Amino acid sequence: MRPKPRRTTLADIAQAAGVSVATVSKVVNGRGDVAPRTRARVQELLHQHRYLAPVFRHTEAVESPTIEVQFQGGLKSYVAEALEGIIGSAAESGASVVISKASRAPHWARDLVSAGRRAVIAVTSVYTTAHLNELARAGLPLVVLDPLHLPDSRVNSVGATNFAGGLAATQHLLSLGHRRVAYLGGPTMAVCNQARMHGYRAAMEAEGTQVPDAYVRPGEFTYETGLLGAAALLDLCEPPTAIFAGNDEIALGVIETARARGLRIPEDLSVVGFDDTSLAQMASPPLTTVRQPLREMGGAALRTALRLANGEKAESHHIELATELVVRASTAPPREATSARGLSV
Repeated sequence: MRPKPRRTTLADIAQAAGVSVATVSKVVNGRGDVAPRTRARVQELLHQHRYLAPVFRHTEAVESPTIEVQFQGGLKSYVAEALEGIIGSAAESGASVVISKASRAPHWARDLVSAGRRAVIAVTSVYTTAHLNELARAGLPLVVLDPLHLPDSRVNSVGATNFAGGLAATQHLLSLGHRRVAYLGGPTMAVCNQARMHGYRAAMEAEGTQVPDAYVRPGEFTYETGLLGAAALLDLCEPPTAIFAGNDEIALGVIETARARGLRIPEDLSVVGFDDTSLAQMASPPLTTVRQPLREMGGAALRTALRLANGEKAESHHIELATELVVRASTAPPREATSARGLSV
């Protein structure tokens, strides 16, 4: 009977790299206090020797794998709440989470494997076919939280009922008596933005209300889009009496532009947001918005990542959680005479 080949150990890697075992251990566990050249040399040797971190070997480690969570851009309220859901679910599951900015350095996926990661959760991060291929070669499952673009068939994702949310927001404004309702959204090609906009259009069409082309404006999911987009809408010959914003940040920009023009919310202009982040409750007045269950979505993404990391199939290729309209003080019936005078300022 042929003897089993001896597994490569940390000591073997350390000897080959000319460093201490402690240094190799730091690289394997993703510690940052290792010089870049040393880290690169150790990672190359780990790859050459097909070294698998202990997280892949021991039963106790399988019960508490490490998941990499990557995001792009700033740590905004939306991202922070999704991360809280991920971290909370990880604590309940006994898993570990490492949070980082999305990296596209050479061999980045292989480096994650060398550092002991078992799966990747992407929040607001865009992955191309090349990125997905590298993850596949590294054997790292990917879960995308609230994807901006239609995900590849190889990608599991978690989102919310954006169409239903857009429908509910617009129906709320229509029920108050508004007919001049505008949509100020995010990037044109973003899947979530398209769904919210289609929900808005569906509600308007069901009411038999025409939507002027100028009433639908794309942008980014930023406060600046709210500032500039609201200014353009309020400068129209027949400005809207209500604006449905694609997220809470845009809505706050709308409110600020209205305030700067001497308009009152909601007496002169009603505003609805989307997400129900902490910004919505801190707004003045508190913002009517569509609650996207961000923490629950984060938890679902973490649980899906753990299933995939353990070699199991996900319960569903795409999980969609329900949205809910939260009515606060930023919406009211239109006062046409007052609105017409105020909006022409």
